[in-house]
Amino acid sequence: MDNNITIRAAAPHELNVVAELRWQWILENQEVPVTDHEEFVQHFVEWARENASSHRCMVLVRDEAIIGMAWLAVLRRVPSPRALERASGDLQCVYVIPGERDGGLGGRLIDAVLARAGELGLERVTVHSSPRAIPAYSRHGFESSSSLLHAHVARTTSYP
Repeated sequence: MDNNITIRAAAPHELNVVAELRWQWILENQEVPVTDHEEFVQHFVEWARENASSHRCMVLVRDEAIIGMAWLAVLRRVPSPRALERASGDLQCVYVIPGERDGGLGGRLIDAVLARAGELGLERVTVHSSPRAIPAYSRHGFESSSSLLHAHVARTTSYP
């Protein structure tokens, strides 16, 4: 195990670095940004601060450099007579910089997010994955479900 690696919650002053990782991810996948770099980073940091109660960012750190991230989106669920307080989670934006991949660090990040979900008492955690990453999620406890469905919605306007 690499002793120079830590996984922890992102500090507020690190959100600009996390935004840079998200920007890098989009470029790496040859997607075209709809905004310029500076505007994106500013918007991302403001969004992360405004949504800190529902979206928890974990960072993967080697020595003092952030080399990966993952987000746990927490969604409160409708109360049940069996449980008045309920919530589930969605694992989002798992990313490790290219030079640090294929050594198990992404799996450690996934495990850390799942541990945090357990600490929060979440009923389940879902993930929307690229085909390439499905085996990694499977190795860390994710499985297909015949009862979890999704629908693509025809958008008539931009959110919000």
